[in-house]
Amino acid sequence: MATVADMMSAEKRKRTMSRIRSQSKLENRITKALWAEGYRFRKNVRTLMGSPDIAIQKYRVVIFIDSCFWHMCPDHGNWPKSNQEFWNRKLGRNIERDREVNAHYHEKGWHIMRMWEHEFKEDFKGAIDRMTAFIEMAKFETMREKKIIPGIVIWLLTIPG
Repeated sequence: MATVADMMSAEKRKRTMSRIRSQSKLENRITKALWAEGYRFRKNVRTLMGSPDIAIQKYRVVIFIDSCFWHMCPDHGNWPKSNQEFWNRKLGRNIERDREVNAHYHEKGWHIMRMWEHEFKEDFKGAIDRMTAFIEMAKFETMREKKIIPGIVIWLLTIPG
């Protein structure tokens, strides 16, 4: 008996699979929490390198929420035991791509944050708080670079002590 996979050529299967755009329940929960905090952003921006999960282009902010499996979390990532050659290539390339994306944004002067999915599962509120603090820091730095912040504020922030 033929399966559905047998009914498509490899080329058609690849094209079909490339059009699937899914978002995890966790990602949706995170973006709803950020939206409720008043942050406005774009999700999965395909025009930016790496299609960041969250992007605030005005402040040059990109945030990636990395799956412990697909991005090989040092705490929770584990290499599959079957078909090891395939998985070594696949997961190794994911790690390499993450490094390339990080380097790209650092070179461009963007603020990049990567968080593991387990950070949200362990302490959702704390992870959201770290994310919002990161956005606020990036917002402040961008405004300071554009000289939007009044001089007195910058002066107060530079006083040692």
